Amino acid sequence: MRAFARAVPLAVILSVAASAASGPASAGVPAGRSHARGEIGRNALAPDVARAVTFLDRMMDKYATGRTRRLVQSFTGGLLGRQGFTDSETYDDALIIDAYLSAGSPAALSRARVIGDALLYIQAHDPRHDGRIRAAYAPRPLTSPAAIRVTDPTSDVGNMAWVGQALAQLYARTGIRSYLRGAAAIGNWVVAHARDRRGAGGYTGGLTPRGKRFPWKSTEHNIDLYALFRMLAAETGNRAWSSRAAWALRFVKAMWNPSDGRFYVGTTGDGVTPNNSELPEDVNSWSYLALRNPAYTASVTWDVRHLAVTAGRLGGVSFCAGDRSGVWFEGTAHLADALELRSGPGDSAQAAAYLADIRYAQAREAGHDGFGIIAASKNWLSDCDGDFYFASLHTGATAWFVLASLRANPFFLIR
Repeated sequence: MRAFARAVPLAVILSVAASAASGPASAGVPAGRSHARGEIGRNALAPDVARAVTFLDRMMDKYATGRTRRLVQSFTGGLLGRQGFTDSETYDDALIIDAYLSAGSPAALSRARVIGDALLYIQAHDPRHDGRIRAAYAPRPLTSPAAIRVTDPTSDVGNMAWVGQALAQLYARTGIRSYLRGAAAIGNWVVAHARDRRGAGGYTGGLTPRGKRFPWKSTEHNIDLYALFRMLAAETGNRAWSSRAAWALRFVKAMWNPSDGRFYVGTTGDGVTPNNSELPEDVNSWSYLALRNPAYTASVTWDVRHLAVTAGRLGGVSFCAGDRSGVWFEGTAHLADALELRSGPGDSAQAAAYLADIRYAQAREAGHDGFGIIAASKNWLSDCDGDFYFASLHTGATAWFVLASLRANPFFLIR
């Protein structure tokens, strides 16, 4: 069961490689530290964080500059670069918005708005016109509806929840109501297409490219939706969003495994039976970031103890227990963020060690450019569900590094 499109599917790699061989690729509550608006400018950021933000700027400007609406290519360099993989995964676009808002400068806010406007544009011009966002697009300038090219048409609620959160963040920062309307449209789509009454309730995974409903339910998705619906409740004052948040939270709590001190990844296709075949990192760190509930603090410890990886000079965690052959830097960053915010004995030191190793990778690891963060310390690091991470520079991993370095919690409004 894929949580949502973050790892790169093997079929996509093979397809892109075949295309590249035949011709050139297309050009192509409580929260973490909440910064006061405009408090932090680029000059105030630590040098490694400033370089990471510069990488996001460069990726954003690969195909257009200024106020031109555009999404951001997710990966560059390494094997994915050689294969001509240029997709913009909407989960990554949402994270970049969060990272820019955390950086806090007027220039960063302006860039966040450009991406937010692009997300609203693709939402408004989706063929179904029902509020959905697809999993990935080509990162070309969005100068007209004809410029929109969907590269992964999956309508999965995980990606959409992250986009909805980012749009809600932009509304909270700017007061521009189109962002709030876009976030609410995503929320309404999820309620209409994914609300589920089986077992502990919650929401299913969304729709396949052919419009078939995913029968399973993901704990990660429901964590994301809980955060989105809670933001919408706060920003709209509409109690219906609080009820919808509670429906997602009910499912998340039901997926707690107290004997192991971790969350199940979700259910099998029956929507009831816990899926115990996959043991990923993010469900445990994200649950703490989103819930901030002392009853589930053991989930963070589970990740530290059971997913630890040492790869040469580097330490961190893998994506899942089934492949601990390399460091997954995105997950290492959001685990660091969770540790910083938990602030238990030894947490700050562990988080600092993780961030130090990410900085080392930023400056010295194979595939580095001194600015961005590679997705993984090796190629073909498995997500234990048939997809893979690569030693290619990644906007998502870089954005999480920025968030963790600033102790920013994207599951709450970043003021």
